[in-house]
Amino acid sequence: MATIYTLGIDIGSTASKCVMLADGKEIVGKSLVAVGAGTSGPQRAIDEVLKSAGKTKEEMSFILATGYGRNSLEGFADHQMSELSCHAKGASFLFPEVRTVIDIGGQDVKILRVENGAMTNFQMNDKCAAGTGRFLDVMARVLEVDVNDLGTLGAKSTKYVGISSTCTVFAESEVISQLAQDTDKCDIINGIHQSVAGRVAGLANRVGVQDQVVMTGGVAQNIGVVKALEDQLGRKIHTSPLTQYVGALGAALFAYKKACK
Repeated sequence: MATIYTLGIDIGSTASKCVMLADGKEIVGKSLVAVGAGTSGPQRAIDEVLKSAGKTKEEMSFILATGYGRNSLEGFADHQMSELSCHAKGASFLFPEVRTVIDIGGQDVKILRVENGAMTNFQMNDKCAAGTGRFLDVMARVLEVDVNDLGTLGAKSTKYVGISSTCTVFAESEVISQLAQDTDKCDIINGIHQSVAGRVAGLANRVGVQDQVVMTGGVAQNIGVVKALEDQLGRKIHTSPLTQYVGALGAALFAYKKACK
């Protein structure tokens, strides 16, 4: 029987991700381009995943798009779906026992309640950048450090420095003020992580957090935020090396279901 190849494409606000599956269970290709909707990122990510897997668009049985910029692939993708459902599906593939998904993206935070692999409830914060990847990007720029180094730097903190503002602009002013007082950058970063965790935990508690808790999105790579969130929720948080690909993985899984109809 011929192998069924499906392609899931997740176009976020800050990155474009693709996952290709064989027969709905084996990842045969993936790609990530660090620019999202409204740029060349989606096409570049598609080109990369096809090249890495040695496949063509015509060999795909079904292509499904998700994410903030999914509408831009109309005419290329066979179907579009909400990233909420795709993150629940992808997280359940990686962690079959998952009940709560915390997805921190570039511009929003989503908390999903999951039952038997399907989303049953959610809360979303998309009105403000605070608590998102964008917030951390801004803070890293003010501190003149690489955003990818925030986790390890924050872990070196020796005292608590509160960053109380939940607004990005005011939090930026707080950080500048702390720098002017010669506060250790590691302590400031730890304070930023605690601030992000507090905002996300508040949103999560509205849904009701149940084990197993899985964190997805680029911010899940920041060990400082993950640890701070674990402390505030009082629960172990599971992450995967595929954390940035969870939405695209879910899209590829849904594409397989549709290909088999």
